[in-house]
Amino acid sequence: MSDDNEKMQGLWQQFFGPNLGYIQEQYDIYLQNADSVSPQYRDLFAQYGAPPRTESGIAASEPAQQQGGSASAPTDTQLLKKAIAAGQLAWNIRAFGHLAADIDPLGLSIKASSEMIEPGTYGLTEADLTKLPPECVWEDAPYAFKNAWEAVGKLREIYTGPIAFEFGHVHSEAERKWLNHRAETVIPSNKLLASEREALLRKLLEAEQFEDFLQRTFVGQKRFSAEGIEALIPLADEIVHELTNDGARHIVMGMAHRGRLNVLAHVLGKPYGNIFSEFHHSPNKNLIPSEGSIGINYGWTGDVKYHLGANRSIQTGETAETRLTLANNPSHLEYVNPVVGGFARAAQEDRSKPGYPVQNLDLAASIVMHGDAAFSGEGIVAETLNFNNLRGYTSGGTIHIIANNRIGFTTESHDSRSTHYASDLAKGFEIPIIHVNADDPEACIAAARMASEYRTLFKKDFLIDLIGYRRYGHNETDDPETTQPLIYKKVKAHLPVSRLYADKLVRDGSLSAEGAEQIKRDVQNKLKTAYEQVKGQEHKDPVHQSHPTVYNPGEAKPATAVSMEKLRQINKGLLTWPETFKVYGKLQRILERRADALNDGEKVDWGHAETLAFASILADGTPIRLSGQDVERATFAHRNLVLHDSETGDTFSPLHELPEARASFAIHNSPLSEAGVLGLEYGYNVYAPETMVIWEAQYGDFTNAAQVLIDQFISAGQSKWTQRSGLIMLLPHGYEGQGPEHSSARMERFLQLSGEENWTVAYLSSAAQYFHLLRRQASIMNTESARPLVVMAPKSMIRNPYVASPASLLSEGSFQTVVEQPGLGENPQRVERLVLCTGKVAIDLAEELDKSADVNRDWLHIVRIEQLYPFPQQEVQAIIDRFPNLIDVQWVQEEPKNMGAWSYMEPRIRELLESKKDATVGYNGRPKRSSPASGYQQIHSFEQQFIINQALVQKKKAAIKTGR
Repeated sequence: MSDDNEKMQGLWQQFFGPNLGYIQEQYDIYLQNADSVSPQYRDLFAQYGAPPRTESGIAASEPAQQQGGSASAPTDTQLLKKAIAAGQLAWNIRAFGHLAADIDPLGLSIKASSEMIEPGTYGLTEADLTKLPPECVWEDAPYAFKNAWEAVGKLREIYTGPIAFEFGHVHSEAERKWLNHRAETVIPSNKLLASEREALLRKLLEAEQFEDFLQRTFVGQKRFSAEGIEALIPLADEIVHELTNDGARHIVMGMAHRGRLNVLAHVLGKPYGNIFSEFHHSPNKNLIPSEGSIGINYGWTGDVKYHLGANRSIQTGETAETRLTLANNPSHLEYVNPVVGGFARAAQEDRSKPGYPVQNLDLAASIVMHGDAAFSGEGIVAETLNFNNLRGYTSGGTIHIIANNRIGFTTESHDSRSTHYASDLAKGFEIPIIHVNADDPEACIAAARMASEYRTLFKKDFLIDLIGYRRYGHNETDDPETTQPLIYKKVKAHLPVSRLYADKLVRDGSLSAEGAEQIKRDVQNKLKTAYEQVKGQEHKDPVHQSHPTVYNPGEAKPATAVSMEKLRQINKGLLTWPETFKVYGKLQRILERRADALNDGEKVDWGHAETLAFASILADGTPIRLSGQDVERATFAHRNLVLHDSETGDTFSPLHELPEARASFAIHNSPLSEAGVLGLEYGYNVYAPETMVIWEAQYGDFTNAAQVLIDQFISAGQSKWTQRSGLIMLLPHGYEGQGPEHSSARMERFLQLSGEENWTVAYLSSAAQYFHLLRRQASIMNTESARPLVVMAPKSMIRNPYVASPASLLSEGSFQTVVEQPGLGENPQRVERLVLCTGKVAIDLAEELDKSADVNRDWLHIVRIEQLYPFPQQEVQAIIDRFPNLIDVQWVQEEPKNMGAWSYMEPRIRELLESKKDATVGYNGRPKRSSPASGYQQIHSFEQQFIINQALVQKKKAAIKTGR
């Protein structure tokens, strides 16, 4: 008999008698569904195959029984139970060992009950486990164990050490086996070389001495130090190193302000002198315990130093290099997460050919560093984690690091989350989690290597919970002992990690005490030298950033018209699909009507104009990315750029097969998220500025849920960080009686945020205007004139015949910032009232004018302000100057008086009327309200008609002057 056969025979002899029948039954279940039996049986059958069978269900190796004698000895049954219990113990050591792990430097409250990993919980003793073979608890163990007791001891050592592993929530059997193998075999066996240990100590000393130098040199200035989690620096640096070695050519990073200056200096390579200069020139020496800044910051861009990003190129070969980017981040800590996801996605995609962009997940990887309170507290975290497996948003896995100092400002963990760990949210997304003691730098390096390898292999997220402490308060001017006196008694008595690690190396004989001190002196001297170079420099004037220029009337406008010949050629391609593809009949009839829309006497509606604009932009070689909720069809079913076969469900997009296209077209229905998706699209456009990126809200008022991204990034990114973006936001807007939540895109908020020519805000009234505006925006991508575009997009106007345009307006002309109502103002001497309006209400006025076409209104002129910001002052002024007898200028809007454009327009209108002393400025719209719109259709209709009537009814001059 071979050794293997003897081993198997010995194994099955433990399970004779009725117990073997039970084992045989479990094996039959295992053959049908391996996951339906317990892990210890699953592992047993996988390794040894089927148990032996006889006709009676009793093993041939069962001891002979005397006729009428007793059943098999009780000890055999007990042995089987002990083996099963041992398997359960081993499983739970792997699953729950983290609860007893040594992962808290201060020994505060991380550890929980360890009952789940105690043999006694399962009725096991040392003697019991000594009798069992090691395979009962650890198959394929890399160590030579005599018995199960030794194997259990090693498992406990691994799973309760300075690294705690949580993998039980990972559903994939292959991934979980890989993770456990790395935890049990690779990490314990991979020890750092002496040179690596010395380099690690140097990194720790650089991080520590940098903070110490800032504390002593710039007294009273905030820096949000990394002290207590200094291991973050070598941890992040090691991940960068590993990902670079694995072929990543773009590594994008995001983090809040805790430890940011240290990461900038020691991971991004920002020179000490630059950082010192920012401190040296900053008047920010106030004692306000927050991360804000007072006064002007000299010598750098318009944000505080611990919000700034940086770029670095790392040479990875003779010709290759890796671009390392840390994203700019405001004080809204986690909102940079989706922006970083957009960076990574943009870096991975080849947009040079028609069709969807070709994504290479190996090209770029992302690292995001979180705060423990923010990770569990801010909903944007969950929105972003949800992207990992979504085809339109995944970037192949982010490595997350929670810089866990166990406190948020003054709030302790028990008041800031309902979970045991700050990382528990990640379990719902099956993200492997490692908790690591920040006072064990070598464990941190092991965690970094495992995380990097997992991301490279499986293209999924991985999370490292770096558990440390915070040596000072929320910032260095804050006294934490007022709220956490007991914690800070421990902190004061606790040695820094560099000292702990240096002492360990000296004890191990890896480094002499003098060698450790010399490294420290070298680091200190480097800091001093950099500071001396900065100290003698004179203060520089504030840096005034240049801003993109607008298209003024005197400047040459970009050519946005497309020849009729080309439009017809494109239109033909848009109405072509494979012969075998069955378009839904109703939709096919709608699309086929577009075949004649370019003929004389016909008109192009909003959706058709948009599609022609996209197609012509692709033909010009500009890639497009469009995403949002339901954008493939569009909320109001006007787009239908992804067709569905009515019989097979297959999809087809004509823009992917368009013969004229010279760039990619990506279109993705998004998850039910605004902040996360808008942040990703903004990040994509910043990283790939040549790409026309469009985000469409399902309804414009849903931007409420993305307000942080709009306020902190999109509107202010250019001013704060010189971070250009040409992102387009399509925000359906218009009062049609749909109630408070489906009427207003909150135009007033965008106008209030307008300044320094930071973006364009438009509310259009025709399909041709939309066509030209899209093409104008495409023409400025990746130029000095690039800026975001905010469009109050239509709802009912999409199919309104008054909005449709003759094709000649697409093949000729350009975008007009103002549009005059045809048929009015033809006798300037008689015009007394000028109505200024924008968007849908202009169409309502046009419809009403047609209903009463026989009424003489030579006293009236109507002008549509199509571009609200930048305000077309010269164009409007020229119109006003045409009417010498103007006495009444009226702003007409649908929105309540405290909303819409009135507050923005009123001072600008008054300024234009300075030369017309007799003219008054009036408001015509709904009164001030707290809710954007009425929820009752009949009330809406009454109010709307009243506004229209007031605009079109002539008043006597005396009534105008008195405002009656």
